[in-house]
Amino acid sequence: MTEPQFPTVRPRRLRSTPAWRRLVAETRVHASQLVLPVFVREGATEPVPIGSMPGVVQHTTDSLKAELQRAATAGIGGIMLFGVPEHKDADGSGATDPDGILNVATRIAAEEIGDALVVQTDLCLDEFTDHGHCGVLDEQGRVDNDATLERYRDMALAQAEAGSALLGLSGMMDGQVAVVREALDAAGRPDVALLGYAAKYASAFYGPFREAVQSSLQGDRRTYQLDPANRREGGREVALDVAEGADIVMVKPAMSYLDVLADAAAVSPVPVWAYQVSGEYSMVEAAAANGWIDRERTIDETITGIVRAGAEGVLTYWAIEAAERWSRA
Repeated sequence: MTEPQFPTVRPRRLRSTPAWRRLVAETRVHASQLVLPVFVREGATEPVPIGSMPGVVQHTTDSLKAELQRAATAGIGGIMLFGVPEHKDADGSGATDPDGILNVATRIAAEEIGDALVVQTDLCLDEFTDHGHCGVLDEQGRVDNDATLERYRDMALAQAEAGSALLGLSGMMDGQVAVVREALDAAGRPDVALLGYAAKYASAFYGPFREAVQSSLQGDRRTYQLDPANRREGGREVALDVAEGADIVMVKPAMSYLDVLADAAAVSPVPVWAYQVSGEYSMVEAAAANGWIDRERTIDETITGIVRAGAEGVLTYWAIEAAERWSRA
């Protein structure tokens, strides 16, 4: 059937007032869909600003508590914790130490707001290794996939014991979801959910994050993170993580990979999330600081675009700010 044309059809009727635009909006974003990434620094006595991410800090264990309460009050869905240790080694031993900064922060979060927010933890070795890679290295200096999986098993059990409800498997090792699921189930922890960073690309947009976690990386992660040129491969990784037992799958970064995100959302039987990463955040903040864009409108537009593409959850450094502002609207 051929649709009638102008002057019979006038789409502007439904855009004519704020009330009309609210009424017919196709995409609606809620605070409960947002997850706040939080950095906690071992040994810090006061919050440490991250120069390349204006407004974001490395928290102390004390300032973490205040941030957790603010997040819960704002009504966001959860927090994703990252640890910044004082000491690193080749195996990332601090990642599995019960007294390591990430596990300490997780216990604090579970005790403070475990009933109000979903406490989530980054399950990756890069913050804890002196070489900065997401796994252990073999004698030739290459990331050893299967040896790394053994470390991920131990990390999963440590994070579950500390109180994490959702483990974010971000290392991009083959088989990581299956190995961790098996380890948790064998330990009597089928209650702990898994977030598979299924389509995580080797992106330039991670730059500011490296400062945030004080990364020691020399070189790059292209042998295990996805090539930005590959769309189908992202879909393949999503399917593999779902088959291995992921409860949620992730596309990362978000804004340059909305096609991959839409592909995943179209076929995934589990929720699909996206991570609005540090470089995406910092670009908006820098442009807004120069007066080149409307900051608040841009924040809302980027988050809406990610949800419109198919994300049911969004990790964003603006989570609390956006939720608080939307509650006043």
